[in-house]
Amino acid sequence: MKRYAVAAVALSAMWFSVAIGAEPKLDKAKCPVSGKEVKAASALDHNGGKVYFCCDNCPAAFKKDTAKFTAKANHQLLVTGQAKEVKCPLAGRDLDTSTVIEIAGAKVCFCCNNCKGKASKATGDEQLELVFGKAAFEKGFKVGEEKKK
Repeated sequence: MKRYAVAAVALSAMWFSVAIGAEPKLDKAKCPVSGKEVKAASALDHNGGKVYFCCDNCPAAFKKDTAKFTAKANHQLLVTGQAKEVKCPLAGRDLDTSTVIEIAGAKVCFCCNNCKGKASKATGDEQLELVFGKAAFEKGFKVGEEKKK
């Protein structure tokens, strides 16, 4: 009986550590609607991941005009660790790690200094839209684990 109890505790600890490791990192995440800190309890599925909000009102605004908030939501997928950059978001080509810049707290690489320069010159929402807008996100980022070929 004692062995079963020890095994149950060990399995519970393993499950707990796996569940914790799978949680997105919300400390750098901002609500795509309000820009405030997010809460784990308020989230919606988006682009293969979960987008988090500051309150229960913001998901309704997000659903009403998703296109308006897509770039900020995609940015959040990267900063929470749900998305990974795999190609240049501007050209869709292989990444050159020497071109890294920080965009709203997220490190992003490009294929060349031309793409880096274009992103560096943009500011604020224009920069977010350029790098994390729908087309750019589809070119440069993958959400979730990569399937092995």
